[in-house]
Amino acid sequence: MYKLHISDRENLSPVGTLMILLFSLTAGFLVIGLLFFLSGVNPLFAFKKIFAGSFGSLYGIKESITKAIPLVLIGGGLALAFKAKFWNIGAESQLLMGAIFGTWVGLNWGAGLPPVVIVPLIFIAGFVGGALWGLIPAVLKLRFGINEVISTLMLNYICAEFLTLLIVGPWKSSKKFGFPYTDDLPASAILSLLPGSRIHTVTLVLAVLAVTLLTIVIYKTRFGYEVRVIGENPDAAKYAGIDFGRTTLLVMAISGGLAGMAGVGEVAGIHHYLSYPDAISSGYGFTAIIVAWLAKLNPIYVIFSAFFFAGILVGGDAIQISLGLPAATVGVFNGTMLIFLIMGDFFTKNKVRWVSPKEGD
Repeated sequence: MYKLHISDRENLSPVGTLMILLFSLTAGFLVIGLLFFLSGVNPLFAFKKIFAGSFGSLYGIKESITKAIPLVLIGGGLALAFKAKFWNIGAESQLLMGAIFGTWVGLNWGAGLPPVVIVPLIFIAGFVGGALWGLIPAVLKLRFGINEVISTLMLNYICAEFLTLLIVGPWKSSKKFGFPYTDDLPASAILSLLPGSRIHTVTLVLAVLAVTLLTIVIYKTRFGYEVRVIGENPDAAKYAGIDFGRTTLLVMAISGGLAGMAGVGEVAGIHHYLSYPDAISSGYGFTAIIVAWLAKLNPIYVIFSAFFFAGILVGGDAIQISLGLPAATVGVFNGTMLIFLIMGDFFTKNKVRWVSPKEGD
């Protein structure tokens, strides 16, 4: 009787890796198409609407770039964390904590400082806020052995409720007709936009610079080497004398900090005040997980995968309106793609074949 045999795959060629990735994406689209069909929607028409709504017009492209900005920042940070096998599922809360820190600095110091001073300050504050929030699960894992998937996930809910507490309580504006918002940021702390769009250029430049620098750090520096060794072989890392605790703390400070900067960009570039968590972030912290996986955990590739999934978010809004599909459609799309990308990653690292009893022996 034939048995399924799984073994480590050695030296898969770049072409082979690309083929597995394309097969994963194709399989994911087929399953999503089946879900559209079962919902009574023509799959081809739905896909056409999605991509036409995001990439088929100048407006759609500009909106896709707008939504790609936070995905690039967060996806780059997650790529670093995942390289070290630290499963950061809390980028959503790190984004929100960065937004909280940046908003506080902008509201309290912005009126008396010029843009050239206050804009860097709010981004630094956002980085610090996200980094501090990202360090919590790192310390919990190193000190108490608490699984980071659970701690980062739970911290998302804690931060969301904390933000809600602020906007309905001590930070609630007296100028918003009773709505749970903070005061508007002063003009000096509001980011300039690319004319005719919602693209906040400062954050876009920071995002591209961040993932470029991260790529250099991961593949060209000692720290990056330590991150990769810890992720690929923790025992070898210990044998080589790599400080696991220090590296983990640095990884999560950077990962959380970049998510925090994304939160600052959303507030200072688009909203101009703090409001409910789901208004500040369209689930960017979760979507960026898929972005990082599609990029094969290479920060520079995150730019392209972020733009692709930003287009899915924009196109998803289009099909909700034109086809009457529920808002959860985008979540189902992203979740399905993540499952198949993870499956593809498994086949990239493992060889699966049927063997006869004699071969198994």
